[in-house]
Amino acid sequence: MGRSPCCEKAHTNKGAWTKEEDERLINYIRAHGEGDWRSLPKAAGLLRCGKSCRLRWINYLRPDLKRGNFTPQEDEIIIKLHSLLGNKWSLIAGRLGGRTDNEIKNYWNTHIKRKLINSGIDPQTHRPLTAAASPNNTCCGLDLRSSTPPLSNHTTTKNIFIIFIPESSMDNSS
Repeated sequence: MGRSPCCEKAHTNKGAWTKEEDERLINYIRAHGEGDWRSLPKAAGLLRCGKSCRLRWINYLRPDLKRGNFTPQEDEIIIKLHSLLGNKWSLIAGRLGGRTDNEIKNYWNTHIKRKLINSGIDPQTHRPLTAAASPNNTCCGLDLRSSTPPLSNHTTTKNIFIIFIPESSMDNSS
């Protein structure tokens, strides 16, 4: 059986969004909040499918999105989280705030990965490429000797959340 299509393909706009469409989407979400993306286009008077509206909001129009260059602190967080989570960009984005998973993935592939390689660090394992390549095991201001080894592919999401318990919470449990 399966799910019915999200929209009538013949009556939807494709391609670039206009300023008017952006304004309609922003105004609708301000008034009604995020919710049923499948019914939103019709209710907001947009000739777009729900998926297109959801992606436009999440990736471009959300008021909490950060624009511009990544900070050195964001670089450090991305490197540390990647060493723990691997290429789980949505989980990394959830911990970074204001950045989308796609934006972080693209930044990793175009900037950080190259920076790690140039420092003699394997971007997948976060270990030195060779013993001579990076004698002090540092990159981007990080001491990589003390970083936690990457998680295996068999690690569950439940285990990942245990890693992020704040130290102050752990002090109270003893």
